[in-house]
Amino acid sequence: MHTNLLILFTFFLSINFAQAAYSPPAQTEQDFQRWLKSFKKTGLEHKIPTQTIEEAFRNIHLNHKILELDRKQPEFFSTFWQYFERATSPWRISNGKKLYQKHLPQLTQITKEYGIPERILVSFWGLETNYGNFTGNHSIIEALATLSYDKRRRDFFQSELISALKILDKGYVKPSVMKGSWAGAMGQCQFMPSNYLRYAVDGDQDGKKDLWNSLPDVFNSMGNFLQQLGWKRGENWGREVNLPANFNLSLADGKTEYSLKKWRQLGLTLVDGRNLPNVEEPMNAKLILASDYRGPAFLVYHNFFVIKKWNRSNKYALAVGHLADRIVGRNALSKSKPDDDKALSRNQMIEMQTLLTNQGYSLGKADGIAGGKTKKAIREYQKKQKIAADGYPSYRMLKILRANKNVK
Repeated sequence: MHTNLLILFTFFLSINFAQAAYSPPAQTEQDFQRWLKSFKKTGLEHKIPTQTIEEAFRNIHLNHKILELDRKQPEFFSTFWQYFERATSPWRISNGKKLYQKHLPQLTQITKEYGIPERILVSFWGLETNYGNFTGNHSIIEALATLSYDKRRRDFFQSELISALKILDKGYVKPSVMKGSWAGAMGQCQFMPSNYLRYAVDGDQDGKKDLWNSLPDVFNSMGNFLQQLGWKRGENWGREVNLPANFNLSLADGKTEYSLKKWRQLGLTLVDGRNLPNVEEPMNAKLILASDYRGPAFLVYHNFFVIKKWNRSNKYALAVGHLADRIVGRNALSKSKPDDDKALSRNQMIEMQTLLTNQGYSLGKADGIAGGKTKKAIREYQKKQKIAADGYPSYRMLKILRANKNVK
């Protein structure tokens, strides 16, 4: 149940633009303090001592900045390349290499224990908090109390707030140290409190589970979490591949699953032209296009989807895998960002959907969200125009639709 909460929550964080605009009721400090007084009784019902509750909520106030961040709607949808260049920057790669070597003996022990490759652990560490350089500066108790008081997702955050109080009661961390993201994620691996309770490990055996200051605790906790999410020991996350000319791009949907033998028969090769590996045991994979047909294509395995249980974004999972590979000296992507790579605004996405609808394609309401119906309509339009049918909602496709809006 706690894992599912994290999955749902990280999914929300990655696509919060899909939610309808929220108009909150008038919220005041006085109302918040009344709510807080009532919530303290809830804490007692969960067998949290009065002393812990009073210490945790001392000097806690309604944080309007948290509410603003929770409701903020991004104006533009970043492209794969924009996200990827930030996530796998030269700084992050070079520092990842240094820290990998520095902590390799410790990481190797954790890999033996949990089966998660050393480079994967370092990559998560880098993406979550820049290798521990920024773990967030919001009071976790104040952030979760503010979000629990707000009605929009009250049940979720109240459950997390109770978990945070249990962490304090166990003495793992003091309230003054319990800082993190505005949404309640904590420590160098950014666990939500419920997952902290379930998966955090006392790696240095000092009687505490300190995800802020103890790297043994951080690394062991990440290893334990990924193992519990279903990581397959000894298996890769995926690899970049070349597609043959005139390949059926509808197979690159992240859902169609074939054996490596079948993908070889369809003409896929490694990016250096060699054949896909001929493994002794049947190994299945799915195909993903990172952007449009000009970008990189990846065959991804079971462990890629385990990464997505941490954060449901394909961009995030590809960044984790690729950064991990770069940390151990593997090659950069074979493709580079096209000159016309540009983020689409919500209004531009709505314009694209409207143009497709005007061309006779059924995709429902033009809501600015590029879901499955929109991608299917784009693919059908591309086939009709006899262009690469990747189904990708790019700025390039918007220009093509604009140019042909009067051609049916």
